[in-house]
Amino acid sequence: MTPMFQRIPSVLIGLALAAGLAACASAPTPVPAAATLPLPAVAAAPKPIEVKVVVVAMFEIGQDSGDAAGEFQLWKERQKLDQRFAFAHHHDLWFNPQTGVLGMVTGMGTANSATAVMALGLDPRFDLSHAYWLVAGIAGFDPADASIGSAAWAEYLVDGDLAHEIDAREMPKDWPTGYFPRGTKGPYGLPKPDPTGEMFHLNGALTDWAFQLTRDVDLGDHPVLQKRRALYKGYPNAQKPPFVLKGDNLAAMTYWHGKLLNEWANRWTKYWTDGKGEFVSSAMEDTGTAQSLSYLSPTGKADYQRLMVLRTASNYTMQPPGLTAAQNLLEDHSGAPGEGYAALNMSVEAAYKVGSKVVDEIVSHWDVYRDRVPGTP
Repeated sequence: MTPMFQRIPSVLIGLALAAGLAACASAPTPVPAAATLPLPAVAAAPKPIEVKVVVVAMFEIGQDSGDAAGEFQLWKERQKLDQRFAFAHHHDLWFNPQTGVLGMVTGMGTANSATAVMALGLDPRFDLSHAYWLVAGIAGFDPADASIGSAAWAEYLVDGDLAHEIDAREMPKDWPTGYFPRGTKGPYGLPKPDPTGEMFHLNGALTDWAFQLTRDVDLGDHPVLQKRRALYKGYPNAQKPPFVLKGDNLAAMTYWHGKLLNEWANRWTKYWTDGKGEFVSSAMEDTGTAQSLSYLSPTGKADYQRLMVLRTASNYTMQPPGLTAAQNLLEDHSGAPGEGYAALNMSVEAAYKVGSKVVDEIVSHWDVYRDRVPGTP
C-alpha cells in the first residue's frame, strides 16, 4: 500500500512549500538584543597641517644638504625643514612644524611646476588656504636691467611657449620674428587676444610690499661677478654690483639665449602686459605654478593672491660685445666649479637672503598676515 504523502501529486507539494516560504518571509523577524548596541566609533581623520609659507624651488644639485647647493638646499638647512613628507612627484616635501614653512622642489619646466603645485594643493595632509607661496629660483637676466647676482620681484609672468611659429627662414620678409600670438595673423598682432595662459598678473600690492621690505638687502659681491659684468660695456645696469629690483619674468621650456631673442622677450612681455610689464628674468616654470594656483584658488584650497615670484640672476640672457650668442651660451655652461652660469653660487645665496626676509616677516607676524595680505588695506 502506498503511503498517503506519496499519493499526493508533486505539484501540490510544491505549492504548499511555496506558500510556507512566503509566510515565513512576511513574518517579522525578531531582532537580537545585541544588534541594538551602538557601533564602534570611527576614528576622525587627522586635522590638516596649517602651512604658513610654501617655498617653491625648481631644482637641487645632488643631495638636499651638505654638498653643492641648488635652489633648495639653503632653505632646507637654514629654515630647519627637517620633517619629511613623501610626495608622489619629483621630490619629497620638507617641513618645519615650529614655523609652518614647507619646502618643495618641483623639477624643471612648466609641466613639472604645474603638476607639482597642483598635487600639493590637493594634498589632504595640508591646509594651504592661508599659505603664501614664494617661488625662489635662479634665472637669466636682461643686462639692460640688472647685473648677475641681482634679485628681481615679478608682478607679471609671461609664457613664452603658447604661440604660433614659422621658421625664420620661411617667414614673410617684413616680419621681425616667426613667432606670433595665437588668434592673430602676425607678430604682435592686434587686437591682442585675451590671455588664456599667456600672461598672469600677480598681486601688485604684495609684490611691492616684498620689494620695499627687501630693497636694501646687501647681496654682496665677488671677483667672478666683477669680471663677468665688466664685459657688458654699454649696459650700465649690468655693470652694477648686485641689487634688488622689481622686474617681470618670461617662462619658456626652451632655454633660449642671444641678443635677438632678448629683443623678442622684451617685446613679447610688453605685448602681453599692454606695456605695463618689463622683461627682466628668463626662467622655465613660473607660468606653470601660477596656472595651477589660479585653478586652485576658487576652490579655497590655495590663494592665488598670495603668490610671490623672486628670481635671481645666475647669468645674462644675451652675449656681451665681442662674443656671439653661441660662444657666450657655451661659456656660461662650461665654467669652473662655482662659476657655471657665471654666478650660480651668488644667485642661490641671493635668493635665500632676499626671500628669507619675507618668509621670516610673515611667520613672525602670522597673527596679522594669516588673514590680511601684506600691502592691502
